[in-house]
Amino acid sequence: MAEAQQHVDYVPVESKDILPERQAGWAMFTRAAAWGIVAVVALLIFIKVFFG
Repeated sequence: MAEAQQHVDYVPVESKDILPERQAGWAMFTRAAAWGIVAVVALLIFIKVFFG
């Protein structure tokens, strides 16, 4: 049987390498949260106007 390789090469990670990805993810999250809140409010207004 072949032996499994247990060696992992670690490279130093700097904040400038991951910061743009994190900022883009945060921007997408906040945009989705804002649109979700707007959708819920619009749905509640629709229900109130037509059924309330």
